[in-house]
Amino acid sequence: MPTTVPNLLLVVAVALIDAQGRVLLAQRPPGKSMAGLWEFPGGKLHPGETPEAGLVRELKEELGLTVCATDLEPLTFASHAYPDFHLLMPLFSCRRWEGEPTPLEGQGLAWVFPAEFSAYPMPPADEPLARVIQASRAG
Repeated sequence: MPTTVPNLLLVVAVALIDAQGRVLLAQRPPGKSMAGLWEFPGGKLHPGETPEAGLVRELKEELGLTVCATDLEPLTFASHAYPDFHLLMPLFSCRRWEGEPTPLEGQGLAWVFPAEFSAYPMPPADEPLARVIQASRAG
């Protein structure tokens, strides 16, 4: 029997990977749910927006980066049930962008080698994504 999901939230995220193999993590700012936890940059999709277009927009808004959708490579996804909603989050990898990441929304930023992810507490939905990155040696 199918299970219904009353509140499905579609969010998109990216593993920005620099030339040294580090991945950019963003710390959720004070005042937001799960403040202080580290996550992969991204955000909610607007109605009718593709995951790639949403990620290009979010990276511009949150980090001041210019990214081409063709430089986004699908990597994995998370499907996680939180108490009030179910999160579906595709994760892309990206190795090319223009600009330097700037915290435009008050978030902390850190370039982290995948082997060091455990030192950065993450929301439950991001934890399996981190494990995939570590296992794939995407960083």
